[in-house]
Amino acid sequence: MTTTDWDAAAESFDDEPDHGLLDPVVRSAWARRMETWLPPARSEVLDLGCGTGSLSLLVAGQGHRVTAVDRSPRMAERARDKLAGTGAEVLVGDAGRPPVGNQRFDVILARHVVWLLPDPAAALRHWFSLLRPGGRLVLIEGVWGGTGLSAARLTALLGEHTERVHHEPLSGDARLWGKEVDDERYALVARAEPPRRHAEVVDVHLILRRGSEVLLARRAGTGYADGLLHAPSGHAEDGEDVREAMVRETAEEIGIVLDPDELRVALVMQHRGPGGNPRMGWFFEAHLDPARPPRNAEPDKCSELAWFPLDALPDDIVAYCRAGLDGYRAEERFLIHWHEDGDTVAYVPERPRRAVPLPVTAAPTGRVHHIELWVPDLAEAEAEWGWLLGELGHVPYQKWAHGRSWRRGDIYVVAEHSPDLTGGTHDRLRPGLNHLAFHVRDRATLDALAARAPGHGWQPLVPGSVPGAGSGHYAAYLVNSAGFEVELVAP
Repeated sequence: MTTTDWDAAAESFDDEPDHGLLDPVVRSAWARRMETWLPPARSEVLDLGCGTGSLSLLVAGQGHRVTAVDRSPRMAERARDKLAGTGAEVLVGDAGRPPVGNQRFDVILARHVVWLLPDPAAALRHWFSLLRPGGRLVLIEGVWGGTGLSAARLTALLGEHTERVHHEPLSGDARLWGKEVDDERYALVARAEPPRRHAEVVDVHLILRRGSEVLLARRAGTGYADGLLHAPSGHAEDGEDVREAMVRETAEEIGIVLDPDELRVALVMQHRGPGGNPRMGWFFEAHLDPARPPRNAEPDKCSELAWFPLDALPDDIVAYCRAGLDGYRAEERFLIHWHEDGDTVAYVPERPRRAVPLPVTAAPTGRVHHIELWVPDLAEAEAEWGWLLGELGHVPYQKWAHGRSWRRGDIYVVAEHSPDLTGGTHDRLRPGLNHLAFHVRDRATLDALAARAPGHGWQPLVPGSVPGAGSGHYAAYLVNSAGFEVELVAP
């Protein structure tokens, strides 16, 4: 608040360069700003705390219909003199509750007014009620020698009414003030649109597999992450579910028309780019059909398509995509990938990883807890089972005098040389355990495992991989030195 006698100040008010706008340079600087803050079409503008009407005169000169209000009769009188012949109306009244009745405006303009009001929040609430839908509130404020209203505080007050607030610093433009200034001066342009509920972009990403390889596209000409590799991807459009979006984006980007049943959900990730807004990403897996090879269907957005080993991905890749592919390899299902504002869009090997896997709930009843195998030779079992289970993604879990175990997730396999063991070998053809069966990601991985297995104590029961249980599956059958059989199954 201030104790200024505005009637007494009216005579000298225009002596300040930014009040009277008598200097052509100052007047031109304010005119250019007003052109950017006001609508280009003729609009109804309410100038609150108009003073001697200098800004109202600029606004009227740009073709707008002006209603000006000031609580000082002497200020209002001087404003009428300036605005004579422009069609503007000048009223005497309180800026916080202007005497305009039920009239609505396209723009409400207030310069160095809000900081003077006894209840700024109530005034802003009333001003928004005077705006037509989509209207603008143009507030020019500042902090002078510790007195005034900061942009952060005023923006917070506006947040009750709108999410669209444009902040424009003004301190650095000496032409506006007729001199250099070093305090905080700014404009806020707020749109009369109510706050919306939080919404996130949904994007979709294709992990197209060719055996152990994945297809990546190099971005070009998009204005975002150009030169970096990324999986074929895009945004879901209004009315699309995520599968429909993935099918459409795949056809648009790499020319393959997928059947929705070819897609498998690989991973869901909530992601925030550096300085950006959160989005929700769905990663889908599909396998290459040699009869439908991919092609670069968007050469204006992509400079090349190339296949890369999933376990040896290149570094020149979008960090978001790399996090998704790394999570996919680790068989994570849900991730949060939240960049710090100083992070880069590009993957940088030495930078901290931002991906955080989220544990998945599971009902424990009926699920396998562990499998225990009694073995005649613990060292032999450790070497053979340790190699195979390690290749299948299990990690060493427990170790004691008579046993070893390997864990994947919350299920583990035990090999134990128990003192109660009564036989020397396992006979898979007798009643009891016949074999264990494990998933393998794809046939190429399956064949590679089967080829290396004899070097680690696992001999094939039949050569190579053969059609196995279930349509479209292949299996390799291996037996180790103690007579235990394992079936490896791949799609």
